[in-house]
Amino acid sequence: MPTRSPLAALQGVQVPHVRHAPSVRANDWEDVADLAKAYGLILDPWQENVLEASMGVRSDGRWATPTVGLAVPRQNGKGAIIEARELAGLLIFGEKIIVHSAHEQKTARLGFTRILSYFENYDDLRKKVRSTMSAIGRENIKLRNGAELHFPARSKGAIRGFSVDCLILDEGQVLGDTAWDAIKPTISARENAQTWVLGTPPTPLDDGAVFKRMRLRGLEGKDHRLCWCEWSANQNASLDDREAWAQANPALGIRLTEEAIADERNEMSAEGFTRERLGIWDEVAAQLATIPSVIWDALITREPPPNDARPSALGVDMSHERVIDISGCWSTSASVHIELLAQDVASDTASAVEWLVERAGRKIPVVIDGLSPAASMIPTLKARKVKVITTNAGDMAKACGGFFDDANGARLTHAGQAELSEALAGARKRKIGDAGGWGWDRKDATVNIAPLVSATLARFGAVVTNKPEQSSERRAVVL
Repeated sequence: MPTRSPLAALQGVQVPHVRHAPSVRANDWEDVADLAKAYGLILDPWQENVLEASMGVRSDGRWATPTVGLAVPRQNGKGAIIEARELAGLLIFGEKIIVHSAHEQKTARLGFTRILSYFENYDDLRKKVRSTMSAIGRENIKLRNGAELHFPARSKGAIRGFSVDCLILDEGQVLGDTAWDAIKPTISARENAQTWVLGTPPTPLDDGAVFKRMRLRGLEGKDHRLCWCEWSANQNASLDDREAWAQANPALGIRLTEEAIADERNEMSAEGFTRERLGIWDEVAAQLATIPSVIWDALITREPPPNDARPSALGVDMSHERVIDISGCWSTSASVHIELLAQDVASDTASAVEWLVERAGRKIPVVIDGLSPAASMIPTLKARKVKVITTNAGDMAKACGGFFDDANGARLTHAGQAELSEALAGARKRKIGDAGGWGWDRKDATVNIAPLVSATLARFGAVVTNKPEQSSERRAVVL
C-alpha cells in the first residue's frame, strides 16, 4: 500500500502580483459577475478580483477609476473579463456607445463573435437586439435601448468618429502614442467614461509606449484614478520554478495545465517564455525614478561654492518646447555641486550663445549632447572659440551612471531648485547599448527633463576635465 498521497495539482494564484486600485465604499463588480453568470459565464476568482478593483463607484456615481489596465499572460482568460464588462455596459450601466478595439482586425472580430453568441443563444437577449452588422471592419451590435457595441481595428482613424462611454483596447502591448493620441479624445465628451487597456508585456519590437507608462504609474501607486492589475512572476524568477508559473498564470489548473507550460518551457526561447508565460516585463523596474526623493532632498546644501568660484563645467540642454536650460557643476576631489543657472523661456538661442560665450569664455567646457535639440548651437559656439564637448550615446550612459552613483553615494550636492527636483521626479530611464547603460528618457513630452539633462552633462564635463576654474557669475538668471 502506498504511504504517500499524490501531490496536489498546482493551482494558479488568484490575486495579482501587482494591484493598484483606490479604496471605495460602493462597488458594482458583483452585479457584473451575477449578470455574466446568468448567461453561462462563470468567472474565476481572479477575474472577479479584477472586476472588484475596477468597478468601484464614487459618491457621485462616477467610476472611481476611469482608466483600467490589466496585464496577464496569454490564454488565461482575459477575454471573459471583457465579455462580462461589455454585457454589463449594454444591459446594466446604460452606456450608449462601447468600442472594443484590437491591434489586429482578426482579434477584434473574435471579440465580436464571442459576444454575439450570447445574443444569439439566449432568447431574452435576442429580443433586445435591433440590428447586427458582421461585415469585416464594420462589426457591431445595436440594441433596442439605444446601446451600441462596435469592433473596429486600431487604425489611426478607425475610432475618430465615435464618442465613447466605454473604450476597451485589447492587445495593449502594441498600443503606441500615434494610435492613442487619436483614440483617447473619443471619451472626452462623455460624463462617466471608462477606458480599459489589456495585454501582455511588450516585446522589444512592439510600440507599447502607452501600456508601459500605464504600468509605471501602477507600480508607483500615486495615481488614484488608475486601476492596474498584473499577474507576473518575480523579476529574477527561475524559468523552471513552477511556483513562479502559478504566480503568473491564474488559470493554471483551470484552463492551463502544468504539462502545457512545461512543453512551452522546452520549446520556446528563454526570452519568449519569460515574457509570454511568466509575464515579466523587459527592464521595467529600471525605468522607474532612480534617485528617491528622500535621498535627493538630503543632498540639498545651504553652503554652495563661494560667489567667486567659477564652475568647472557648464551643461546645456533643450526641451521639446525648445526651452533652453543651462547648469553648472563645481567639482572637487571629494564631491560635485550642481545648480541650474539659466533658463531661456523665449527659446532665443542667440541670447543663449551670448550668455555662454560671456560666462564660459575659452576655458570652461560647455557640454551638449549631440542628439539634443540644443546641438544646433554647437557650430556657433565653436566659431566663437567656446570649448564645446559634444557627447554621444556612450558618453551619455557614462554621464547618467556617474550622476546616479554620486547622488546615491552622497558625493553630489545641489541647491534644492524646484525645476531640477521636478525634472528628476518625472524622469525615467531608457536603455543605451547592451551592457546595462542607460540615459534619461526624453519620450514623455509632458515632463521637462532638460534641467536634469543639463545638470548631468555639467557634472560629466567637470569630472572629465577635472579642472575647477574661477568665476564671478553663478546664480540663476533668465536670459
